Amino acid sequence: MRKNQIDMTTGAIFPKLVKFAVPLILSSVLQLLFNAADIVVVGRYAGDNSLAAVGSTSSMVNLMVNFFIGLGVGCNVVAANFLGAGKKEELNKTVHTTMVLSLIGGVILTAIGIIFSRRILIIMSSPKEVLPLSTLYLKVFFGGIVATVIYNFGAALLRAKGDTKRPLYILLLAGVINVILNLIFVIFFHMDVAGVAFATVLSQIFSAACVVLILAREEDEFRLDFKKLRIDRTILVRIIKIGLPAGFQGMLFSFSNMIIQSSVNSFGAVMVAGNSAAQSIEGFVYISMNSFAQGTLTFASQNLGAQKFHRIRQLVAIAECIVTAVGLVLGVTALFFGRNLLGIYSSSADVVDAGMLRLSVILVTYCTCGMMDCMASAIRGVGHSVMPMIVTLVGACGLRMVYIFTFFQIPRFHTFRSIFYSYPLSWIVTFIFLTISFLWIMKRIENHGANI
Repeated sequence: MRKNQIDMTTGAIFPKLVKFAVPLILSSVLQLLFNAADIVVVGRYAGDNSLAAVGSTSSMVNLMVNFFIGLGVGCNVVAANFLGAGKKEELNKTVHTTMVLSLIGGVILTAIGIIFSRRILIIMSSPKEVLPLSTLYLKVFFGGIVATVIYNFGAALLRAKGDTKRPLYILLLAGVINVILNLIFVIFFHMDVAGVAFATVLSQIFSAACVVLILAREEDEFRLDFKKLRIDRTILVRIIKIGLPAGFQGMLFSFSNMIIQSSVNSFGAVMVAGNSAAQSIEGFVYISMNSFAQGTLTFASQNLGAQKFHRIRQLVAIAECIVTAVGLVLGVTALFFGRNLLGIYSSSADVVDAGMLRLSVILVTYCTCGMMDCMASAIRGVGHSVMPMIVTLVGACGLRMVYIFTFFQIPRFHTFRSIFYSYPLSWIVTFIFLTISFLWIMKRIENHGANI
């Protein structure tokens, strides 16, 4: 095998999946530390309103960014398909199409974020006392979002061949830069939320520059040649066919979370701050499960290209067992140390109490979220992205909104804690329907083959 590459079409699945996922887990942890550093610094040195301001923007950021991350999934699947099928020319065209697409997408996202951020926050019922700070944070953040999109698309290409180590090294350095700039901008220059936003943007610019440099120095079909930067229409259609539904799926999840965030906002700044801190803690559990889901996506894509369908079924069974175990162990552990962990984000007892209300519901059921993501990734990995989008729309987003606008409106159940029961309900129902969909799709593929 070439350096920085994993052959996912032969050999034992479990050790290779772990080899793929562990650096990805560490990379995702570092990305979460970007957000955690922002929240800890503003919570400790700028106050609870600033903490609430940064935290209340997360659902909106996810709504807008997840669409383009979905397109990155399309790039990953198409590149992995061509790699598994041994189609080198098409793979190289995919690399260049992906990077042009990331630049265009980043520019569009910048314009939308800067123009509409305040309006969306108002629609979300963002508390009046934190609205100016939230708006300022978002405008600075989206001013540098191009770098974030370029990095994520470039990293998706590297993951297509199993390279998850070099993105880890990039984020390790970027994480150090982010933390140092956070402390300098907030503590010494008193820039408040603008300081943490600028720190995040500058660290992401560093990450984007590094991933572009890596691709430019590759010696195989993944090499980026700036003279070849153009969009191949045929490959773009394939990327969009996979990525567009995946992007919409991410947006649908984020939209339902925005509805829930609006309900959280109605309980005031203290509850918003506690919710923000709890979300940050949950994120470390989530990425540990999601890294195996991303591994499932790439492994399934390569084996589809190699026409090794039996390995895809084996892969999904192994991956589901892993995410279930990881979700249960880490979830219960994080809940046990919940108060200590929340105390890192805020010294306010009320904020910690609010965070524990959320953690007590989410963490004990979080493994079902990992199971759902893993199954959705398997379906996208075999080239079917519309099906998980539809199932997500009905099983996750639909159920959450129905819950919020019906059950949650009953006075007896109109409490901060009861908001979060909508999550495990939606995860379980969606996983069941995704499993049925996967079995049906695999039967069709095994009977009729796959065109790469």
